[in-house]
Amino acid sequence: MKKKDLLILGFIAGLLILGASLFLAPTEQRAPDIKLGLIDGSEIQLASLRGKPVLIDFWATTCSSCIKEMPQMIQLYNDYKDKGLTIIAIAMSYDPPNQVAAMQQRLGINFPVALDLTDTASEAFGGVRLTPTHFLIDPAGNIVLQKIGELDFATLRQQLDSMLNQPQQNALLQQEQD
Repeated sequence: MKKKDLLILGFIAGLLILGASLFLAPTEQRAPDIKLGLIDGSEIQLASLRGKPVLIDFWATTCSSCIKEMPQMIQLYNDYKDKGLTIIAIAMSYDPPNQVAAMQQRLGINFPVALDLTDTASEAFGGVRLTPTHFLIDPAGNIVLQKIGELDFATLRQQLDSMLNQPQQNALLQQEQD
């Protein structure tokens, strides 16, 4: 290859790396305070979960990657729910509620499942269009991870362990809310 071609390829590779880092790099933005309508008819205000880590999972019943990672998501929830983790699976607006409910039952999803019928949640999180898309929110209410595609559950567990092993900070956050 010519030197010019190598420079162009290097430039393109650099742009791809930069673009990928924007999706994978930890963020420090505040999680939106939205109310989510759950499949069981109840509602949950995201801000009411401050003081605990929250994993938001935008998914669809037609998304094979979403379905593939759901058993690991359920295991993660089972392992961390008593330590304070909340997981909320938010079904995309194009997913019919009856299909979401059937998939929840079929997969044995035992954490809250929300319906985003009007795209309110996806817009609040920056216009989510691809599934799965995940947001990890720390106890202070900051988005510390945004991931499009399947999760690396080993890395996620390390992050959760780190968050949950900060009892003084978490106690202070809880006192601020009260």
